[in-house]
Amino acid sequence: MTTPACHNFAGIAANRFVLGLVEAVVNPGFVLLMSMWYTSTEQPLRLEAYYCTNGIATMFGGLIGYAVGHITTGLPRWMYVFLIFGAISIAVGVLALVFLPDLPSTAKFLSERERAIAVERVAVNNQGVKNHHFKWEQVWQAARDPKTWLLFIMAIGAQVPNSALTSFTSIIVESFGFDTLGTQYLQIPGGAVQFLTLLIGGFIATKYSGRFHSRSACMIVANATCIIGSGLLVGLPDTNKWGRLVALWLCYFQGLGFSMSLTIISSNIAGYTKKQVTGAVLFTGYCIGNIIGPQTFISSEAPGYHSAYIAMLVGYSVKLAAVLSLYMYMYRENKRRDRNALNGEIVEDGVENGMLDQTELDNQAFRYVL
Repeated sequence: MTTPACHNFAGIAANRFVLGLVEAVVNPGFVLLMSMWYTSTEQPLRLEAYYCTNGIATMFGGLIGYAVGHITTGLPRWMYVFLIFGAISIAVGVLALVFLPDLPSTAKFLSERERAIAVERVAVNNQGVKNHHFKWEQVWQAARDPKTWLLFIMAIGAQVPNSALTSFTSIIVESFGFDTLGTQYLQIPGGAVQFLTLLIGGFIATKYSGRFHSRSACMIVANATCIIGSGLLVGLPDTNKWGRLVALWLCYFQGLGFSMSLTIISSNIAGYTKKQVTGAVLFTGYCIGNIIGPQTFISSEAPGYHSAYIAMLVGYSVKLAAVLSLYMYMYRENKRRDRNALNGEIVEDGVENGMLDQTELDNQAFRYVL
């Protein structure tokens, strides 16, 4: 809401910095909150239900902005977009601050017995609930854990193409040969693809968690689809505007691939400090990818932006390689621990160790959810 008050580059840069600073805690905080309330098998659908709102924003955000742009009285038209959406965000934030409990054990809408059940329910995650002590040994373990850096690489690879699906979407669609209104309503199918793939992927990962490695399968399929879409953007001729538009819509599968990687943190990283640090590293990669992405749109290449499409293809390919590497690492580690358990080398109580805030590397009874 303070953006309309900015009148120069310094003001807008400072405003955007503060916005990024406060916004940076939203997704990591949600991942932590979800791991406190839901079992590992319940988490994918809940997370995708949260994340699919990006698809709703893609479907209707542009049209709302287009409609607001036709306001002809009062302030300059562009200011209304920031004031309206900013006011909604503040109102929702206040409601969350007042009504959203920090822990199941402090939830006012639960009875004492229900709070105990809520805590006991998530104990099967072998992660405990929350620990108020910041543990440096878990920081160092996160720094040495290959999962941390594979997630970091995945986040960069996922977000390099992100600007093409957010900030530059209207410019890209217009470059295909559509008019101004078309650039808005032709984003609706892309948003619908994102919305539906997130919900369907979340349902599959939750419903069939015990039958096959559903989370990894969803991530691999989503990323492979993005590679196909970005490959078509690189290879199709400029005259094939509908083919290139469909290729762009296919890239909206990326939301499923990235959001599912967040369940890796919520379900497969134990130790409260380590979970926070790993989440911070992943979202640092998220920010780096979003910094790199816009730089690939070179003004001298307009309206073709061939380098940007190549960068999308490279980003998705790097991400798929990281997903496969992470999957193989966790799969082999599960097999190793299973063998040790059969040989009687592991006799630990995984739930008790989780409640003692042990990490997934220290708690040998822990098994990764694939």
